[in-house]
Amino acid sequence: MGMVGGGRDAFIGPVHRMAAGLDGLIELVCGAFSADADKSRASGADLFLPADRCYGSWTEMLRSERALPEDRRLDFVSIVTPNHLHFPIATAALDAGFHVVCDKPMTVSLTEARTLADKVEESGLLFALTHNYTGYPLVKEARHRVAAGELGTIRKVVVEYPQGWLATALEEGGHKQADWRTDPARAGVSCCMGDIGTHAENLSEYVTGLQIEELCADLSTFLAGRRLDDDGSVLLRFDNGARGVLHASQVSIDEENALAIRVYGDRGGLEWRQEEPNTLLLKWPDRPREVLRTSGPTLSAEAAFNTRLPMGHPEGFIEAFANLYRNFALTLDAQRRGVEPRPEWSDFPTVHDGVRGMAFLEAVVRNSAGEEKWSRLG
Repeated sequence: MGMVGGGRDAFIGPVHRMAAGLDGLIELVCGAFSADADKSRASGADLFLPADRCYGSWTEMLRSERALPEDRRLDFVSIVTPNHLHFPIATAALDAGFHVVCDKPMTVSLTEARTLADKVEESGLLFALTHNYTGYPLVKEARHRVAAGELGTIRKVVVEYPQGWLATALEEGGHKQADWRTDPARAGVSCCMGDIGTHAENLSEYVTGLQIEELCADLSTFLAGRRLDDDGSVLLRFDNGARGVLHASQVSIDEENALAIRVYGDRGGLEWRQEEPNTLLLKWPDRPREVLRTSGPTLSAEAAFNTRLPMGHPEGFIEAFANLYRNFALTLDAQRRGVEPRPEWSDFPTVHDGVRGMAFLEAVVRNSAGEEKWSRLG
């Protein structure tokens, strides 16, 4: 793996590195860790990389790695930069013949997302998008239960992601993460909905197997002078006729990362919460609710494959992230050996999920600013 971004003082880059290394399948061999060439090289030295593979820019990294013998060069690029750089780096990496793992949101526009999807299809290369919450074992169990028809026809989806970390103007004090996320030039058209609302959108479609067709949105910016939204509520209409509610906020004081989903069908319901990820509730009209736990004896093969530890040992954020990287690595290895990957290996978000996310995000922004009651996803 070669990494772009994630240097000193970064948040998500170290998370990606820990996750990628957890199963011993992926080795970090090079990187361009900062737009500042000196900081990039120093960050690589912090990670004990050889000096000649600590690059001053991502363009230098791609050019130099491409020139190396095939058995020495990187296999895939992990992109952990601010949003506005995802598209140019991913495009250049694919053009250089490298597979890609990219943080979300995939691009800053739907046009870019569709262009990138076309390029991935044309290249035949692998592309993974790190909607990491889909990596939790009991999220996969929830998806399995819905797909198996245990909840019946889905009627209602309620998904939320409240945080409180932007309840004050952190960006005015030079806070690195707040600074770029509230800057339209680097974050794109949205802060809150782009940063965490897209996680909620992706989770709702992943668990239910449905797609959002229409939405009615209300975005808010509560802090004076902030240039992008810090709160939003969205009504959803799914392609089977189900209705939904999506709420995302970064000004909900004392909330941490309270991503949660509830799904209700005509035969039963379920509930999962990211802050207690090892528990899945199943709800029934004619008997007490069931409490499923990670590593439990009744879990599906999909959930079991993505579980590492015996019952009672918590698995969390890093392990969920690691499941995406492991599945990507196993799929890539199978592709290189010319064999068909097992279905559970290919269970990671792709470029098409990135297109869905940008279609959702642009529809939310357009609908909130416009006069129409409902907007279709582009």
